[in-house]
Amino acid sequence: MASGSDRNPIIIGGLPSQVPDFDPEETQEWLDSLDAAVDERGRERARYLMLRLIERAREKRVAVPEMRSTDYVNTIATKDEPFFPGNEEIERKILNATRWNAAVMVSRAQRPGIGVGGHIATFASSASLYDVGFNHFFRGKDEGDGGDQVFFQGHASPGIYARAFLLDRLGEAHLDGFRQEKSKAPNGLSSYPHPRLMPDFWEFPTVSMGLGPIGAIYQARMNRYMEARDIADTSKSHVWAFLGDGEMDEPESLGQLSLAAREGLDNLTFVVNCNLQRLDGPVRGNGKIMQELESYFRGAGWNVIKLVWDRSWDPLLAQDRDGVLVNKLNTTPDGQFQTYATETGAYIRDHFFGGDHRLRAMVENMTDEQILHLGRGGHDHRKVYAAYKAAKEHKGQPTVILAQTVKGWTLGPNFEGRNATHQMKKLTVEDLKRFRDRLHLPIPDKDLEEGPPPYYHPGRDTEEIQYMHDRRKELGGYVPTRVDRSKPLNLPEDKTYAAVKKGSGQQQIATTMAFVRLLKDLMRDKEIGKRFVLIAPDEYRTFGMDSFFPSAKIYNPLGQLYESVDRELLLAYKESPNGQMLHDGISEAGCTASLIAAGSAYATHGEPLIPIYVFYSMFGFQRTGDQFWQMGDQLARGFVLGATAGRTTLTGEGLQHADGHSQLLASTNPACVAYDPAFGFEIAHIVRDGLRRMYGENAEDIFYYLTVYNEPIQQPAEPENVDVEGILQGLHRYQPGENGAIPAQILASGVAVPWAVEAQRILAEEWNVKADIWSATSWNELRREAVEVEKHNLLHPEEEQRVPYVTRKLQGAEGPVLAVSDWMRSVPDQIARWVPGTYQSLGADGFGFADTRGAARRFFHIDAQSIVLGVLTELAKEGKIDRSALKQAVDRYQLLDVTAADPGAAGGDA
Repeated sequence: MASGSDRNPIIIGGLPSQVPDFDPEETQEWLDSLDAAVDERGRERARYLMLRLIERAREKRVAVPEMRSTDYVNTIATKDEPFFPGNEEIERKILNATRWNAAVMVSRAQRPGIGVGGHIATFASSASLYDVGFNHFFRGKDEGDGGDQVFFQGHASPGIYARAFLLDRLGEAHLDGFRQEKSKAPNGLSSYPHPRLMPDFWEFPTVSMGLGPIGAIYQARMNRYMEARDIADTSKSHVWAFLGDGEMDEPESLGQLSLAAREGLDNLTFVVNCNLQRLDGPVRGNGKIMQELESYFRGAGWNVIKLVWDRSWDPLLAQDRDGVLVNKLNTTPDGQFQTYATETGAYIRDHFFGGDHRLRAMVENMTDEQILHLGRGGHDHRKVYAAYKAAKEHKGQPTVILAQTVKGWTLGPNFEGRNATHQMKKLTVEDLKRFRDRLHLPIPDKDLEEGPPPYYHPGRDTEEIQYMHDRRKELGGYVPTRVDRSKPLNLPEDKTYAAVKKGSGQQQIATTMAFVRLLKDLMRDKEIGKRFVLIAPDEYRTFGMDSFFPSAKIYNPLGQLYESVDRELLLAYKESPNGQMLHDGISEAGCTASLIAAGSAYATHGEPLIPIYVFYSMFGFQRTGDQFWQMGDQLARGFVLGATAGRTTLTGEGLQHADGHSQLLASTNPACVAYDPAFGFEIAHIVRDGLRRMYGENAEDIFYYLTVYNEPIQQPAEPENVDVEGILQGLHRYQPGENGAIPAQILASGVAVPWAVEAQRILAEEWNVKADIWSATSWNELRREAVEVEKHNLLHPEEEQRVPYVTRKLQGAEGPVLAVSDWMRSVPDQIARWVPGTYQSLGADGFGFADTRGAARRFFHIDAQSIVLGVLTELAKEGKIDRSALKQAVDRYQLLDVTAADPGAAGGDA
């Protein structure tokens, strides 16, 4: 690997404009030489000489300006291509069989009565890109390590299944079960790469476009992180991400390129399949997407390899002495190249070569058929191999390979290069015959004319199938394969949680700080301490986690090359090559990608990591919710902390910063176990159980979401005979009512529990109401359990009917039930149907705003006095008190005047 200074230059390609000329005569000689080259040999020759000089300067490590884009030709010259070690004839047969089976699988899935669809054009364009990887580059996991991590393009999944079929990893029943996961179980195949649905096959979910690229970057970075911290030897692992050119318009696709360059991730290769088409049309009809992407990647500091043309272009380019052909390639827009892919050789002769006599002369001895087959580089095994080999050997930078292909390649004139190709799913009999002939497959006409088209397998003992097995054996096993070699962790003893359970005494701390204190004790554990991965988007100090800086340190592969401005402080900012904290900057998407990579390390590398991702709660599920689905799909585990939670706690920030809904969004993710704890002792039990469920025996593929707050209170000690089961199930009685005669029940969560406690006091002292206070640690888990109970009862009517936990818990609790939280009412209303008796809720529905906490809570009518009114209202409905008491309460507490509310504690951080 290149040295740190080589990998991370502060200035790239700067010109020495302020440097004095110490030898003007020599300078003039160079300028005269350039003038002579232009005058005598022309501008094209002079341009060529200048480019060669720049190339040589880079070889000599002379700093010269970067070229943001180069000519529309292959980066690797023909003379520089390495020897191709494979048997190209056999590989072509393998690929032809794979192409056929991929297309037939989708076509059969579209038959009447099934009609589940699929995509065939993407794989058709990228088939050679995958095949060369499978035969020569992708490392498997048989050597006991993580092998290579390959992010397959989602729409290419039929081709990956088709190859697995040839290798007997899948049978015909599996291919016929494509997109029929339940009806054809256990042989059903998921539509796209879904590890949760096929946990022994797929590793990385990628079809939500844009998440594959950012996921691959942070996976490569996580590999380096794990090696730097002596957790796993990832030195042999290479990350490959197969992407579409249209997909690169997603912000996540390009948003973190600089991280990969900054950290010198030469263990990462992007392969962008530039078939020039989106789902419904050209990517850049009037421009050139490969040139545009080249500029992006070069500007971000990546090594760029363009793979534009196949070997049939080599003789033409070799005779292009005056650059007319290169100029034509440079100036022809993508939309026109897409048209050429659908036209005849005669059309190409007239429209591409016909405009200049020099171009016409180049092809005068070529037939129209030969011109038609001037191909794209992404379909040429030798060219692809050269690009991959160069990428693997390049040091100090990540590499992107921009490979031009034709969408729907080999599928015939009705598919190739057509705008509608992405939606075309079924081949006609004539399409099948042309396709078969193009691939030279021995399939009789009658097999195509009667019933669904057949799959093709040349035979297990044939040369090509043995070749496939041999190549995979040489490369360490089959890909894709997901293996979980991890072992359960030895989890901390109870004493680790003791300090948090004691409460905070006279000190006031928020639940965020309570969690941080617990985390500090957990990180001291000799068994699991080093496995914690701390992740935050530039907000460690906000969350009170700067105390970790001196000991855990911030991960940076370069270390710290400067003196920190706060170096004399106890909690100084400290970077280290083996730091434990990931400080990913202001990028929630980047942090979540780190979370996913760390949370799935138990399977990727057989070494469990415990990610702790802390962020402003409204920038979690609200902003990166798609990635949390990706996390669930990838079976990643870990803790997600939505800090500064609630609609009224971050009072000075205003509308967008007021989270009253992330718990509701979290409830939609089946992999997410979400809690809204009120106190440190609840957090202790939740975290302890989370570690057990995710990292103990029989580990579950889930992740935890805890909303914590920035409102300091005196954290109470754990009550005697605390209801641990209730805390974990989602509801426990925190403080029974002691005074008053009229019974009622108040359910509260998170920061609202202290308001409920205050309301309990007022109700007893002023209204003779005896209210029990319940801490609803998880509205979501209560609902989830109740839904499962109802589902069981629905399908087992003959059995004794089960009762949901929340119903059993509140059975016998006297009086109406009022629920309150700092969330919109939809959050507590999740359990309404299962609560016995009268149920009502208060919540912070509507947009947030900047004001004092007291004013905000009075406005939403969720403060203690509003809770009092809510309880009285329900009691009045039941005839337990006179309705006149309600107007008295409104007037007494001035509930219609936000300025009358106690402002409360000032807004703070952790």
